Amino acid sequence: MASSGLQLLGFFLSLVGLAATVGATLLVEWKKQYQGKTHRIFEGLWMSCSGNERTTCEYHQYLLKLPREVQATRAVMLISVFLSTVALMVSTVGMKCTRFMDGKPESKSITAMIGGIMFMVSGILTIIITSWYVKVIVDINQESSQLQSFEFGNAVFVSWAGGLLTVAGGAFLGCRTCSQSQTTGSMISNNHLLPPKEGPRSNYV
Repeated sequence: MASSGLQLLGFFLSLVGLAATVGATLLVEWKKQYQGKTHRIFEGLWMSCSGNERTTCEYHQYLLKLPREVQATRAVMLISVFLSTVALMVSTVGMKCTRFMDGKPESKSITAMIGGIMFMVSGILTIIITSWYVKVIVDINQESSQLQSFEFGNAVFVSWAGGLLTVAGGAFLGCRTCSQSQTTGSMISNNHLLPPKEGPRSNYV
């Protein structure tokens, strides 16, 4: 049951990581700027918001006119969400607690491992693109002569957390060594329970 517990833990972590990644993709606060004490400007991957106590938001109209960091981050985050969604379905088939492929334990273990690897790739993509986005914002601020420059917002931290949780969950799901050791141990114990085979009886006393 140890490997089943690890798989459930990995599945739960990956699910939370996927939810955090989706949330970060939709959040508007990827970068922020404060003008004075009350006026705020937020920019996300899909829209920008500005205002004082009451903010107004509008969607980005032209994709090609967006900054390169927004275009690249939006594309990679969507790829990451898609990959995690596919990994979620693959992992469900390969987990020990499901009824799929019960007669093929080896194929079931490989399927769970593939789902875990896909989760890890998805999380690594999220971490890389978020770190690159932060680096671009920092570089722009260093080169800018404006007194009030943009800072990265809360969506960046949510994205980092989602990527780390997805990688951790994928690592637990892909722990095929634990699954193999449990399978081998159960086979050995079953062999001990089987009665020994009797040889051919001799007619001589």
